Amino acid sequence: MSTDVLIEARGVSKIYQSKDGPVESLKPLDFSIREGEFVSVVGPSGCGKSTLLKMVAGLLPISGGTLSLAGHPIKGPQKDVGIVFQSAVLLAWRSVEDNILLQAEIRHLPREAARQRAHELMKMAGLTGFEKKYPWQLSGGMQQRASICRALLHDPSVLLMDEPFGALDAMTREKMNLELQRIWSASKKTVLLITHSIPEAIFLSDRVIVMSERPGSIAAIYDIDLPRPRPLDVMGTERFAEYARTLRAHFFAQGHLDAH
Repeated sequence: MSTDVLIEARGVSKIYQSKDGPVESLKPLDFSIREGEFVSVVGPSGCGKSTLLKMVAGLLPISGGTLSLAGHPIKGPQKDVGIVFQSAVLLAWRSVEDNILLQAEIRHLPREAARQRAHELMKMAGLTGFEKKYPWQLSGGMQQRASICRALLHDPSVLLMDEPFGALDAMTREKMNLELQRIWSASKKTVLLITHSIPEAIFLSDRVIVMSERPGSIAAIYDIDLPRPRPLDVMGTERFAEYARTLRAHFFAQGHLDAH
């Protein structure tokens, strides 16, 4: 992992204008994410986690402070970012391959090079043999793999993920956590993951940012010092349980976070 800071937030806040006046969504936040790092954000529902992700993507303007990507202020949608949402958002009438290539069409990338990269990504994500299948022929986990491939097609340096496995059952989710760890390790991307699941955050991350109730602020940032690659049975270790207890203590009083 590089020591170079890729994403930097200094005093970043978000205020929405409503008919009753300004509403504070995010208190000023300070954090930085290094190149190649995997960082998760956990916090109660409505604390502004998704708002933060959209601001890093340039889809929402910040209200105050400075937010930069690779040393440049984030103003408007960022080309060097891939986004994966909770729903795979695949077009039902397009095959897996054509759904992934949609990114190339939108960005006007050279068609043949994009197709070659799509096949490399599908191989990396375990989708070989499913290229011509349609979304309705795939499981939820397979659909999200296709969504991750689409987000990586233009080779962004940052992958932003907003609850990507929230709609999956527990066993599929664990399998996808392993897959994501493998894809992250192979692709060397910088990942910012929004999740409600404390075990997911600990299992995947180098660091976990804990947010408070709305208006969101950073309550703590924890380094996760567990060896990689991490097998699923690391979740049964005392060290893992210790991290889980520490993170859960932030939310125990409010009872707002998923325990799974």
